Amino acid sequence: MKRNKSMIKRGLQHLALGSMICLALSCKDYVNVVPDGVPTIDHAFTNKLEAEKFLHKCYSYTFSRAHSGAGVANIMFTGGDEFWTYRGSDNYDLDSPWKIALGEQSVTRPYVNFWDGDRHASNFWQAIRECNIFLENIKDESKVLDLPKDQRDRWIGEVQFLKAYFHFCLLRMYGPIPIMDVAVPIGASPEEMRVKRQPVDDVVNYISDLLDEASGKLPDGITNITTEAGRISKTAALTLKTKLWVMAASPLFNGNPDYVNFKDKEGIQLFNPNYDQTKWEKAVAAGKAAIETAQLGNHKLYYFDDLTYKLSDSTAIQMNIRGTVTEKWNSELIWGITNHSEVAIGDIQNANLAGQIDNRITTTVDWTSYLSVTMRMAELFYSDNGVPINEDKDYDYQGRFDVKTATNDDRFNIVPGHTTAKLNFNRENRFYGSVAFDGAKWFMANSPNKTDEQSVLYVQGKFGQKGGKVRDSYYNVTGYWAKKLVNWRFQQIGTQANNKYSTEKYPRPEMRLADLYLLYAEALNETDQRAEAIQYLDLIRQRAGLKGVVESWATHSTRPNKPTSKEGLRDIIRQERGIELAFEGHRIWDLRRWKTAEILQNQPIRGWDYNGSTTDVYYRVRVLHNMQFNAPRDYFWPIRESNLQTNPNLVQNPGW
Repeated sequence: MKRNKSMIKRGLQHLALGSMICLALSCKDYVNVVPDGVPTIDHAFTNKLEAEKFLHKCYSYTFSRAHSGAGVANIMFTGGDEFWTYRGSDNYDLDSPWKIALGEQSVTRPYVNFWDGDRHASNFWQAIRECNIFLENIKDESKVLDLPKDQRDRWIGEVQFLKAYFHFCLLRMYGPIPIMDVAVPIGASPEEMRVKRQPVDDVVNYISDLLDEASGKLPDGITNITTEAGRISKTAALTLKTKLWVMAASPLFNGNPDYVNFKDKEGIQLFNPNYDQTKWEKAVAAGKAAIETAQLGNHKLYYFDDLTYKLSDSTAIQMNIRGTVTEKWNSELIWGITNHSEVAIGDIQNANLAGQIDNRITTTVDWTSYLSVTMRMAELFYSDNGVPINEDKDYDYQGRFDVKTATNDDRFNIVPGHTTAKLNFNRENRFYGSVAFDGAKWFMANSPNKTDEQSVLYVQGKFGQKGGKVRDSYYNVTGYWAKKLVNWRFQQIGTQANNKYSTEKYPRPEMRLADLYLLYAEALNETDQRAEAIQYLDLIRQRAGLKGVVESWATHSTRPNKPTSKEGLRDIIRQERGIELAFEGHRIWDLRRWKTAEILQNQPIRGWDYNGSTTDVYYRVRVLHNMQFNAPRDYFWPIRESNLQTNPNLVQNPGW
């Protein structure tokens, strides 16, 4: 594996992952990094069984997992502009990510702090240290003598991937970071533990090389779900490499003038101020390799195919998008996170449920509805013509906040006879599959007669109704719910006490094929390969029941030539990502790498008036919060001030 020699030299001079742990723990104890019940590192690698416990420990650190508290206390939910929640004493102290969205991040004790492992975040430097310990020992063939070579190689590849993944997540959050290639020895001197941040390009190259090394040891895909579910494949490694290079090529990291003076204590520039087009070319090459490997690993876009249900075409299409997230181990899933608990995944589903949607049951269910989809996200989805609602020449965009009564033709999406906002009519099926609203139909596995021709599963969202505000806590504040995150087998039970439900745990999709296609399309467009980029967009649109990009814009948009230019297609790709990957944890990072957070997160958070019990009052647009995004400061997390005092070699991110 080729690496920049000066980079490696600097990294080896500061092999001080333990120092990061010292920064958080005052250097008291960073030895206890082996699985429970394993007293020493040596014992952890005496046999295959004990070594596998250590492997599982390396897997236990994942970005999408809340470190403590509720499953919804996670940066992927309330850290950006996709979700909002109610202001109450019972959730405000818990949801650290929301405080970031509220503009309350600080350097004294940062929220969602993956540098130190604090406030709903794991310690990723600890995770990297454990990966390094595992690799150091498992590569020693005099240890774990009962481990076959092919399995040893695969484990090495998996942990090399995890090590790259943790570096990637830290790079995405903090910008230039130290490179930790080996575990610091116990008893290392304080000077050895005073690490330095490395230039962004050095970190990117290091992660990319490590993923190349890992991918050569991994199978193309997972073949045995029973024994391998949640494990890393070559497709996952190459997908992460694609994500890495797309991020590195994007405006935040590629020739960003905001950081031209961002240097370390020795005057080394941490951001390259010059734009580099070859980064997009590397992203194209990585995406091509990942897609080819995905095909070998039998990955394909998910289509709902349960023929025991009698569904309309529109509901079947909606189940495509719902199933990509909640259908266990479906063909589209490249890497699913499995280390959340039943309680957490149940909490996530309950938080997105619109109260008592099963109107055969009279008891109002508690603990629901407190993750609210913002109106901005509701407006993001296309019209049923497959173009933005503010571009569709046949869509009444100016009148979208007026109300309209549903007819029988709307019955698969809206209860006939129900009056709701025009914004909720004539939208693409991904809107109805991803989002619910007052009067929205909500197909589930326990639907009467196994059909979507039913009248009991729907949302009643006004004040005092089953899905509306019925108490001073756990209520929706925007009038929109993320149907997409609720497994269609989620079932509210009987007329028993509150909080009774049954659900099916599903792995959260950290990577799926549609994301890879969209990343590849983005890179193709930036290298002037628009025709091929559109092919991959159209594969996703076809699954969503939409016509292709060129046909849709030519026929229905006020900007018919938009797909023909790099800038126009860039806008289309970005909106496709926002729609297809809504509520899956991608948008918060996309807005940052595109440098559009300073625009979109400096606008009001809006919703319907949740205190309204009548149509005329409820359907009034209400401003919940005026977001403030301080650029360039807020693009990266601050490093805790005490860390800078402990390690004078570290420098703070600009603006903090």
